[in-house]
Amino acid sequence: MDSNYTRIFIGNTAEAQSIVSRLKDVNIVAVVKDEAESARLAGFASSMLGQAEVYVHNDELETAEKALDA
Repeated sequence: MDSNYTRIFIGNTAEAQSIVSRLKDVNIVAVVKDEAESARLAGFASSMLGQAEVYVHNDELETAEKALDA
């Protein structure tokens, strides 16, 4: 499967939200995959509490990496 997005972070939900906020400052809209939150909203339990993934579009990957390194 070919994807236009690259995962740049996997880990703690709070850190993921911090990364999303920093990317937003440079006009990058990141995609957050949080299976625990999705499961909770759907009424299911999840064993991956507090685990999130952050993805950015491949066209914005270089800019995102620079913004996070700064």
